[in-house]
Amino acid sequence: MVRNERHEQVIGLFKVHMPAAVDKPLLEVLHSGYIGQGPKVEEFERKLGARLGTTNVLTLNSGTSAILVALRLAGVGPGDEVVTTPMTCTATNEPILELGAIPVWADIHPGTGLIDPLDVARKITSKTKAIVCVDWGGTQCDIAGLMYVAARHGIKLIEDAAHGFGAMTLGADFICYSFQAIKHITTVDGGALVCAHPEDYKRGKLLRWYGIDRETDRKDLRCEEDIVEWGYKAHMNDVAAVIGIVQLDYLDGILKAQRANARAYSYGINNPRLQRSVDHLRGAFWLYTLLCQDAEDRESFRLYMEGQGIMASRVHVRNDIHSVFREFRKELPGVDSFADREIAIPVHWGLSDQERLQIIEACNSYRVEAKVRV
Repeated sequence: MVRNERHEQVIGLFKVHMPAAVDKPLLEVLHSGYIGQGPKVEEFERKLGARLGTTNVLTLNSGTSAILVALRLAGVGPGDEVVTTPMTCTATNEPILELGAIPVWADIHPGTGLIDPLDVARKITSKTKAIVCVDWGGTQCDIAGLMYVAARHGIKLIEDAAHGFGAMTLGADFICYSFQAIKHITTVDGGALVCAHPEDYKRGKLLRWYGIDRETDRKDLRCEEDIVEWGYKAHMNDVAAVIGIVQLDYLDGILKAQRANARAYSYGINNPRLQRSVDHLRGAFWLYTLLCQDAEDRESFRLYMEGQGIMASRVHVRNDIHSVFREFRKELPGVDSFADREIAIPVHWGLSDQERLQIIEACNSYRVEAKVRV
């Protein structure tokens, strides 16, 4: 809960999950003398791999680093093009600029916010090195359709699954996860990269730590080792990893709670002014997205919900409105429609039954006469 001037307590959009069970193992690591990348990172990666059905898991210091490393592994460099969506956190697309590449915006489905494989195919040129798709709110993109496009053109598919940990299926060349503070599970900050191909996994292991092979026999703190490709300081540490190890025990419960909240909304919210973005319940539901009539109606709804003691937010805005991306802007009618109407309501694991009912009743009580002109 957070506070505002009209309500002593406000139902927040997110809630950090940090169980008391973290305390003891975290203190043990903090006082162990080994707080960098060590045995807890290796243990966390093994347990992530068992959960995800692969051994090619690299933990990193953020989901953004996972995308950056994936782009490097995909061969993206200066002047190359990456077909991507502007309807996401800027963390998805700023790594493209960091590598000197060009984001090429593909359109999205106006009802789901998910990238359109047909428009992706139209945007590919001889300069395209990769496709980046985003699982908006925790609903997986049309991975089969995107894989077909990528394979047809001999390029890599990178899936930004920051919203969808625990619900995504394998298939993309690279899958990027986030363990940032308000994600399904958090390591305070962190991320993971899943590689479909073992050779990418092996190279990624070098790139995340300055290009140094940490698995070779050590002589003088690896001072003698030759670095053949520059890398990053993007690895995870044991402090973050031990939190992640504990958090994994709670993931199923978190997903169950958020899906139950989403199910209650899908059946309980019946206001014709509010369209559900996603009807099926297979996703991870980091967000529960509603679509208002237009941008003015969306702001009126946000203010109305605020007056009811409930936080509602767009969460992310289309990236191509920012000055850093503006030169790449194109006509995108699906993005126009979705970006003008989308808003998220609280769906997090920490909602009580009473809070969930309060949210449903507030959504159903919103009417056109309640609109606040802005």
